Amino acid sequence: MKVKVDPDECTGCALCVDICPEVFEMLDDLAVAKQDEVLSGTEESCMQAVEDCPVEAIRIDG
Repeated sequence: MKVKVDPDECTGCALCVDICPEVFEMLDDLAVAKQDEVLSGTEESCMQAVEDCPVEAIRIDG
């Protein structure tokens, strides 16, 4: 499973970081994925971050 945050859509609310800090972090006031691949065991919280993103800036493939 791969994850990506669209920097053009992200508003920097940091909700995804609060929900899943293992996958997301803040960089220059925007959220980014720490790595392309979602680590085993973090899939559920990563999916929650995707669902809760207020601007739908997070995409998951696979």
